[in-house]
Amino acid sequence: MNRWSEMQAFTESVREGSFSAAAKVLGISPSAVSKLISRLEKRLQTRLLNRTTRQISLTEAGQLFYQRCYEILHEVEEAEAEIESFGVNPQGTLRINCSSGFANHQLLPLLPAFQTRYPSLTVELQLTGRPIDLVAESVDLAIRLGELEESSLVASPLGSSQRIICAAPEYLRRYGYPDTPSELSQHNCLRLSSREGFNRWHFRKGEDIETVDVQGNFITDNVEALYEYAIKGGGIVRLSGFMLKSALDSGALVPLLLNYETDPQWVNAIYPHRRFLPAKVRLFIDFLKENLNTEDW
Repeated sequence: MNRWSEMQAFTESVREGSFSAAAKVLGISPSAVSKLISRLEKRLQTRLLNRTTRQISLTEAGQLFYQRCYEILHEVEEAEAEIESFGVNPQGTLRINCSSGFANHQLLPLLPAFQTRYPSLTVELQLTGRPIDLVAESVDLAIRLGELEESSLVASPLGSSQRIICAAPEYLRRYGYPDTPSELSQHNCLRLSSREGFNRWHFRKGEDIETVDVQGNFITDNVEALYEYAIKGGGIVRLSGFMLKSALDSGALVPLLLNYETDPQWVNAIYPHRRFLPAKVRLFIDFLKENLNTEDW
């Protein structure tokens, strides 16, 4: 074992809060972690950790040494990422988090071509509408729609999609067409439970802005379910244009309130801030920008 292993054992023990938790991260036994740190303290002739039967804590010297170890290990990780960024055949796993709507209508049709281009790369796709901590959940990249919250994440714009109000012909035959946004109160509007702002529809006509908090008897946490329910005549829905093209072209859904403008929805690829972007992330973002047909959005 060398100094690098000692520094890793020490740093992971502090991060994880115990030798046993650090051992799981490092793939070694807790006793091996303990021996590495004891060897490190002996070599430095300084106690770095206070140990009890239940927990560990940093000494003053340990706090100073931990900060320096963290910086060194982080620099090495970034150096490796910089070298990897020169590669054209990335390997390992690319973990992507995305909403089901964008995945089904935009991402999944493109992924086979991406994996054909980079066959050594495994893609793990997570479909969820909930906010996640990319770093804590080891996600390399997420695709997010709408306004982004302030954070340390880096955003790479992929385009914007116009939101469209629409309904199935069958629904409109039964209940008629709304001529103004205020008439939506007389209709069954399909709502999303996971984001309340989704159910607040904004309309512009000239200088006038009108906001409608829509109501209806169908609520779900999945935009794909809203899409399918609307096609079956369940009600009026507001969705991004990238989800609706085929349904509008075929007549399965009919656009409404075309005299009013609605808010565009920005689409961004976001990833944790790093000085050097890993090749697998950079290549995937480049692939999306090259292949997404945003003119149809």
